[in-house]
Amino acid sequence: MKTENEREQLIKEINILLNQTYDCTLDEIYALLQTIEEQEEEEDLKVYEKAKKEAKFDNSVLWEEAKKELETGINKEVA
Repeated sequence: MKTENEREQLIKEINILLNQTYDCTLDEIYALLQTIEEQEEEEDLKVYEKAKKEAKFDNSVLWEEAKKELETGINKEVA
């Protein structure tokens, strides 16, 4: 995981390259980023479902609590 400064620097460098690229390339980059985001969401849901199933076996998490946490997390990402 990158530090905040490393992340900011990388974003600046990416922005420089993005501002120099062709529109069709920007469209491709955007589509790729959307695909990556969808894959990450799917992975997160798989991990969540697995944890939920495991919790049912040992009653470590109530479903309503987990549901609230998931909804809160989704709302934070959207905002």
